[in-house]
Amino acid sequence: MSSQADGKALRRDAAENRQRLLDAAATVFSARGLDVGVDEIARVAGVGIGTLYRRFPTKDALISELVRQVLEEFVALANEALSAPDGEGLEQMLYGSGTLLASNRGCLSRMWSDDETTILRDEYRRILFELLARAKQHGRIREDATDADLDLIFWSVRGVIATTRGVTDTGWRRIMAVMIAGLRPGADNLDAIPMSAQHVAQIMDQLWAR
Repeated sequence: MSSQADGKALRRDAAENRQRLLDAAATVFSARGLDVGVDEIARVAGVGIGTLYRRFPTKDALISELVRQVLEEFVALANEALSAPDGEGLEQMLYGSGTLLASNRGCLSRMWSDDETTILRDEYRRILFELLARAKQHGRIREDATDADLDLIFWSVRGVIATTRGVTDTGWRRIMAVMIAGLRPGADNLDAIPMSAQHVAQIMDQLWAR
């Protein structure tokens, strides 16, 4: 009986240590970027370096798991937005995504290039484009807005979040509001053609190759 209880405690401790390491990695990477050493992550998590390597054999494995966890949050947020009424889910998703990106800015460079999370990325994008269709149906977004426009919005906001690190955590919200205003029906006609799906795929391939 004692052995079984000890085993359960050990598993619980291991799970808690693992999550502490992921939380510490998110904090340290957000503040200092991905170049920081794993010894600093172990220190912030309050565990030994041996414990870190038992949970994550390489730094890359730690980053990949952190990215997976963040993308799971993106998918959960997207699914929640599907239940928003009157086509409001897209705006809910855009602002929610910005908040998630700002909270995890340390791993932005790996968000769309991690080989282990392709399924999660694809699911997130599928729901996002469904939200765009619903927003159009309810007259909240202009009819000529495209999937590629949403991609560019996210890449733009990602750039703002990355470059304002250490200065502000909320500056991206103003830019998001400006871009959403430009997506509203009744705005001026656009005299530039949208980016093609082929261009989007090419850019994604370049991002994933980094």
